[in-house]
Amino acid sequence: MTKRSYFIGGIFLGAALCCGVLMGAIFAMVRDLPQIRALEDFSPSAITRIYSADHALLAQLYKKKRDPVPLSKIPDKLKQALIATEDRQFYEHSGVDLKGILRAIVHDIMAGEFVEGASTLTQQLAKTLFLTPKKTLERKLKEAFLAFQLERRYTKDEILELYLNQVYFGSGAYGVEAAARRFFGKSVSRLDIAECALIVGLPKAPSIYSPLVNPDLAIKRRDVVLHQMLEVGAISREQYETAKNRSFAPVQKHDNETKAPYFVDYVKKTLEEKIGAARLYTDGLTVQTSLSYKMQKAAQKAVQKGIAELGRRMEAHGIEKPDPQAGLIALDVSTGRILAMVGGKDYYKSPYNRATMAKRQPGSAFKPIVYALAIEEGFSQNTLLLDAPVAFQGADPDVQWRPENFSNTYQGEITLRKALTHSENIPSVRLMEKLGTASVVAFARSLGIESKLTSNLSLVLGTSELTLLELTSAYSVFANQGRYIRPTPVTQIRDKNRRIVWRPKINRRIVMSDAGAAIVVDMLRGVIDEGTGKKARGIARPIGGKTGTTNNYKDALFVGFSPTIAAGVWVGCDDYTTLGRYETGARAALPIWKDFMKNVLKDRPYRFFDMPDNVVRRQMDPDTGELFFDTPKHVTALFRKEGRQKD
Repeated sequence: MTKRSYFIGGIFLGAALCCGVLMGAIFAMVRDLPQIRALEDFSPSAITRIYSADHALLAQLYKKKRDPVPLSKIPDKLKQALIATEDRQFYEHSGVDLKGILRAIVHDIMAGEFVEGASTLTQQLAKTLFLTPKKTLERKLKEAFLAFQLERRYTKDEILELYLNQVYFGSGAYGVEAAARRFFGKSVSRLDIAECALIVGLPKAPSIYSPLVNPDLAIKRRDVVLHQMLEVGAISREQYETAKNRSFAPVQKHDNETKAPYFVDYVKKTLEEKIGAARLYTDGLTVQTSLSYKMQKAAQKAVQKGIAELGRRMEAHGIEKPDPQAGLIALDVSTGRILAMVGGKDYYKSPYNRATMAKRQPGSAFKPIVYALAIEEGFSQNTLLLDAPVAFQGADPDVQWRPENFSNTYQGEITLRKALTHSENIPSVRLMEKLGTASVVAFARSLGIESKLTSNLSLVLGTSELTLLELTSAYSVFANQGRYIRPTPVTQIRDKNRRIVWRPKINRRIVMSDAGAAIVVDMLRGVIDEGTGKKARGIARPIGGKTGTTNNYKDALFVGFSPTIAAGVWVGCDDYTTLGRYETGARAALPIWKDFMKNVLKDRPYRFFDMPDNVVRRQMDPDTGELFFDTPKHVTALFRKEGRQKD
C-alpha cells in the first residue's frame, strides 16, 4: 500500500474512533434517562377535597398543590403570554431552539459560567418532569435529548397542557389552576389579562416574584410579560395600558382557611389508616364527611363563649394566667356519624384534639354506665340503695377507702333514680359492689369504651381516664334503643371520575334491651328535671344527660342527648390545674352544651324518645320508691311491665 493509502486509512480509523468515543459518551449519558413512554400512564398528583355533609369545603389535601385542567379551560391570553415570554418559536421548533442555544453558549463563554439557559418550553417540561435543576453541560444535553423525544411523541398542545399543569408557580402551587386559586381565589378560566401575565411571570423565580412575598416585584415582572405580549401582538396597546395600570391585592390564603381543623385532622388520620396516605394526598379524591358545618359553627361559637366566661371567673378566683381548654363532640344517634367536633379553643395555637385524643377522668359522668348495667340486671328505678358512711378494704389491709358524697351529707335509703339524679357517690359505690367490677368493665367495653379501665370500686366515680368521644358514644346507646354504632367521620369517597372507591362499614350491635335503654333515658331526663343538670332546662325538647366533676375541679363534663343528637362537653386545663372552686360540670361544661344543643335543635323536627311496648309509666315517690297515683309528691318514672326486680 502507498503512503497515501495509509494516510487515508488512518484518517478513517481516527474518525471511526472519535465517532465511537462520541457515541459511547452519548450512550453513557442517556442510558439512564427515563423512558418518555412512561408519560402515557402519567397522572399528576391532584388535590383531594374534604366536604361537610352540607357541602361546605372543609379542606384541601395535597403533597404538591396541583389541580390539572384541560388546555381548553386555560385562557388564550395566558397561553399567548407564556409563548411570548418563554418560547416565541414554540410552534416552529422540534423541541430545541438551535439559534437560542448558540446565542446562550456565546454568552456563557463570555461570562465564564452558565448564565443563560435558552431552554424551550419543551426543554423546561423535560427538566420539570425528569431532571434536576442543577446547571451542567451534561444536564443540558440530557434535557435536549428528552425534548426531542417529547416532541416526537406528543403534539404541541399536549406539551403545552402538560407544562401548564406541571410547572411550579410558588407558594406550594403546581400548575396554573392551583396558582390561580392560590393567588387570586378563583379558577384559571376566570383570570383577566393582568392576572394571566402575573401568573406567567412566576416560574422564572417563584420565591422572588410571588405576590404573597414581594407584591411590588410581582407587578414589575407582570409588566415585563405584558410588554412581551404587546411586542408579539398578543394584546393591543389599549389592553396593555389597561392591564399595566390595573391595581389589585392578591388573595391572602393561609392554612387556617381549613374549616373545622380538629375534625379535618381526625378525618386525615382515619383515612390514612383506611386507604393509605399516598392515595389520600395524590389521587384527587372527593371525601364526603358526616360533619354538619352549620352545627360545627354553633359548636365553635358555644365553646368560645363558654371558655371566655370561664376564663373571667378563673381570674376572679385569683388564678394566674388561666388557660382553660374545652372539647365538644356531637353524634347522630341513629347512625353514629360525627356531626360536630371541637378539640380546643384555638387549633393554630394547639392542634391537640381534646375531644378524641385527650384521656381525662369523667367523674360522675361515668355513673350512667353503671346504672345502665344495673337496669339490665333487673334493678328498677325504685330499688333502694343505702346512702350512709362506708369503708372498703383495699389491697393493703391497713388502708381503707372511705368514699364521700360531694355534699358531705347522707340520706339513708334512697331510690336508684334519686341516687343518679343527685349524683350521690356512696350509693353508687354500693351499687358497683353489687354488680361486680368485672361486669361493669365488660359492659363499658360493649358500649365502645376502649381505654384502660381499672377494675376497682372507684371506677363508678369516674377515676379511669377515657376520651370524650368514647363517653359520648356510650351515651348515644341509651338514646338509640340499646344499639351501639361506632362513630364515623366519613360517609363516602369518590375518585376523580366520580366513582365511589370507599364507604365505611357500619359497626352496629345491640348491647342493651330497648326497655333497659328507655329506662336509662328516663333516669337521665330526671337528672335535668330533678337533679344536677337543672341548668339544661329551657331547650324545650326532650333531653337527658349527666354532669361530671373530678377532684379539685380539674375536669368538668356534661354529656347528654336528644332523641337524635348525642353531645359531650369537657372543660379543663391541659396541665391538670384546677378550674377554680365550684367550677363543676354543671357550671363550667353544661352551659356550653346547652348553647350548642339549643342552637342546633331549634330548626329540627320535634321528636320524642322511643317508648317500647314492654315499659310502663308509673308515679313514684323519689325518696321511698313507693308507687302510687294522684299525689303532688311524685315523679313519673319508667318500669318494665314484667320482669324481675332486685332489692
